[in-house]
Amino acid sequence: MGPGPTAAGGAGALPSHLRRFAVSQRWDDYTPRDHAVWRHVLRRLVAHLADRAHPSYLAGLAATGIGTERVPRIEEMDERLSRLGWSAICVRGFVPPAVFTELQARRVLAIAADVRSHEHVEYTPAPDIVHESAGHAPILADPAYAAYLQKVGELGFRAIASAEDTAVYEAIRHLSVVKEDPEASRQEVKAAEQRLAEATGARRTASESARASRLYWWTAEYGLVGAPDRPRIYGAGLLSSIGESVHCLSDAVERVPLSLACVEQDYDITSMQPRLFVARDFAELSELADRMAATLSWRRGGDHGLSTALAARTVNHLSLDGGREVSGVVYEVHQGRSERAPGLTAALAVVGGPCLLSRAGRALSGPWALPAVVAFGPPAPLPREGRFQLELPDGLVLTGRSRGGREVAELRGRMGSRELDLPPRALLLVSATLPSVAGGAADPETWDAHLGPQLREGEAEARARARKAAALSPALAERYREVRRMREGGSVDRDRLQEIAAEAGGEWLLAEEIEELLGPRPAGVQAAAP
Repeated sequence: MGPGPTAAGGAGALPSHLRRFAVSQRWDDYTPRDHAVWRHVLRRLVAHLADRAHPSYLAGLAATGIGTERVPRIEEMDERLSRLGWSAICVRGFVPPAVFTELQARRVLAIAADVRSHEHVEYTPAPDIVHESAGHAPILADPAYAAYLQKVGELGFRAIASAEDTAVYEAIRHLSVVKEDPEASRQEVKAAEQRLAEATGARRTASESARASRLYWWTAEYGLVGAPDRPRIYGAGLLSSIGESVHCLSDAVERVPLSLACVEQDYDITSMQPRLFVARDFAELSELADRMAATLSWRRGGDHGLSTALAARTVNHLSLDGGREVSGVVYEVHQGRSERAPGLTAALAVVGGPCLLSRAGRALSGPWALPAVVAFGPPAPLPREGRFQLELPDGLVLTGRSRGGREVAELRGRMGSRELDLPPRALLLVSATLPSVAGGAADPETWDAHLGPQLREGEAEARARARKAAALSPALAERYREVRRMREGGSVDRDRLQEIAAEAGGEWLLAEEIEELLGPRPAGVQAAAP
């Protein structure tokens, strides 16, 4: 399947396997403190980034419907983004990498509904609306960057992920939940960080998906652009983090010219980055993405694609001649002695069931429970019913009984005098070429409809969200509202503000908003630190 542009309109324009990840933003549920967090972060970022961010950033905030005073409405952002050829949907927390990247390949921003806690205004590993909207959306106003973001999304979507990648994703998701839970203990945070370290350390080699993720991280998330000695910020992780936006241009960070070597450098989401890459301009990003694409099995196919899929132990799809595809887990490959097509010496591959047969990204039916055996050689149609014997290059001989033209029984195979261990019942396909092997099912919507897990919010995730909401008492929420009403109404009651300040206790964010209205403090009086 080739994800192309989607019509504007957010979730309604998406296929069902993506649409089910969309949630209602429920804008009215944001607390007064949520809006205060947004205002605190955005006002500081805009002031700090005025001469540090890429020139398109500040103009892009307005162009994408993002203001500094309150949390933006996703439907308004979606309408503004439609003018740029993009759209936006609201999601909860982390979505699976294949979903996130397919959305970007379709020019859709997945924007997390949650707002970071006031304890984590400087940086949070959890997806939040500050990062997704104020970080990613503004730079889309630059056409060259927008083209790159779509292109790198497709790279991630097509790349082959490994079973270890799933463990890393789950560990990152767990860590983000724990860190945003106001009742999480230090021991729980430490255990979550240890789980991530162990999952990352268990990777035998960096998969295609991991390498594509690193390209995304060092560009779209943590990228710098321009002159090496005075670069500008464009990465969303830097644009949306007060701490990182200051740190990234300091002497504490090594800044090196961007190259494809960045895909060999891993990253740590729990700390600020010590080394960043500087792109010449946004055109260089697309050039780098094209070079990265040329290394992937999606483009290379053949023996390279089969060996990558075999090592991954995940669902991928093989593109055969005539536009045919078979999706499933490659678990066995038998090599031949001669080249059958450019880059292809494999004689046969076994794809474990369930398998999905498709053509040009459209499933021919629902998934089959049987495995698929793909033999590589000249076209050799099977009889619709009855016994058959196929003789293919390098002495590969397959025999069995055809049952309807695709399914075969009593399947046996040999290479010369060597018997092959093949499943006795299977789908049998013959293809002269193998131009592509890519991540996921060729028709993800059909695969998801029949085999995809039901989307359920994790108990820990829901519990952390509930605890965060409960951490703001009604009385404290009303004090935030009262201060906001004074600011927006332009009528400041200084005596009442002093009373609220006394009642707020250690609520530093509310104290900051009060101080802003009261004006400069007397000399020698220090501000409360977050």
